[in-house]
Amino acid sequence: MQIDRVTLTHCRIPLVEPFRISNGVVAEKDGIVVQVESEGLRAFGESSPMAGSFYSGDTPESCWRDLCETLIPRALLHGRWDSLEAACQWIDALPGVSNFAKVGLETALWDLEAQRRGVSLAALLGGTRTAVESGLAVGLYSNEAALHAAIEREITAAGYKRVKVKIAPGHDVDLVAGVARRFPGVPLMTDANAAYTIADAPVFEKLDAHGMLMFEQPLAGAAFEDSAALQRRVRTPVCFDESLESPADVTRAAELDACRIANIKIQRVGGLANALEVYRRAQAAGMGLWVGTMPELGVGCAAGVHLAALDGITFPTDVEASARWFRDDLIEPGIEVRDGLIHVPTAPGLGYHVSEEKLRRYQVARQEFRG
Repeated sequence: MQIDRVTLTHCRIPLVEPFRISNGVVAEKDGIVVQVESEGLRAFGESSPMAGSFYSGDTPESCWRDLCETLIPRALLHGRWDSLEAACQWIDALPGVSNFAKVGLETALWDLEAQRRGVSLAALLGGTRTAVESGLAVGLYSNEAALHAAIEREITAAGYKRVKVKIAPGHDVDLVAGVARRFPGVPLMTDANAAYTIADAPVFEKLDAHGMLMFEQPLAGAAFEDSAALQRRVRTPVCFDESLESPADVTRAAELDACRIANIKIQRVGGLANALEVYRRAQAAGMGLWVGTMPELGVGCAAGVHLAALDGITFPTDVEASARWFRDDLIEPGIEVRDGLIHVPTAPGLGYHVSEEKLRRYQVARQEFRG
C-alpha cells in the first residue's frame, strides 16, 4: 500500500436547524475530507470533530494542524506499508496526533483497499447486511410542541426505527414522559452527553418506568465506577458513548458491568480497525452494539453505514438521511432513509461519489501533499 498524493479539504456546511445538546449548540458542521491517491485510485476519509468544545477537546482547527503538520507528512515520508493492517497499526501508534485526526487518513486507506480488491467497504469489514436500520436523534428544543413536531415530521418522512431524545438537568423526566405519551409504541432512548452525576440517579430511576431501549452516556466519560453503581439501580441498560475512546475501555467497562450497550463511533476511536476491535470485545462481553455519528458529513457517515452492516450490530444506527441534518452534502447521491432503512452500497469502496465541485464550494481551507 503506497500513497502518491493526499489532498485535505476543510469544509463547512450549514445545518438545517441549530442542534442543541447538554454541552452546547451548533449551526454549522465542519469536516476535513482526506483524499488519498494511489496507483490511479482515489479514496476518501473524513476527520470530523465538532466545532469549539461542543463535544470534545478536539476541534476542526486542531485536527487540521495534526494532519498538515504531523500525520500526512510522516505518512508520505514512511512511503508504503505491506498491508492495510500494517498501515492501520502505524497510524494508531503515531504519538501526538488525536484520534479525530487519525481517522481521516485511516478510513481513506480502508476505502482504498476495498477499491483495490473490488469489494464494498462493508464486505471488507465483514458485513453481510444489505440494509441497516436507522434511528432518529433529536436535540433539545425550547418547548415540548417544537420537539414533538420535529419527531412527527421526521418519522413520517423516513420511518425511523427508534427515537433518541437529548436530555439535560432540568429537561429530562417531564420531557421523556411527554414524548412517550405522544408516540406510544415507538422505541425510545435518551442521550445525556455526560451531563449528570451519580447524585442524579433518582432522575434515571424515574425514567426507568418508561421501559426505554437505553440510557446513553448519563455520566461523565471517566466515571466507570459510578456508572456501574447507576446500572445496579436501574433496569434500563446504560450505554457508553464518550466513555469508549479505545478497545481497552470496552474491556474495563465489561469487567465493572458499567454498561450493557456500546455505541461505536469511528471518529472517537480513531478509525475502522479500532472500531472493529471495539465491536469484537463488546460482542464477547455480551453487550448490545450500534454505530453512532458526530454526525459526520457524507464521507464519514458512509463509513458508518458500512460498519453498521456487521451482523452483530443489534440497534439502529444514528446515521440518518443527509437532508435530515445538512442543507447540502459532499456526496452524490446523499444518504437516504426509506422505511427506516439505509441500503448499503455494493460498489467497490464507499460506494458514494464525492463531488469535487461541492468540496470547493464549501471549502474553508485546502492543502495538497505529494509523496
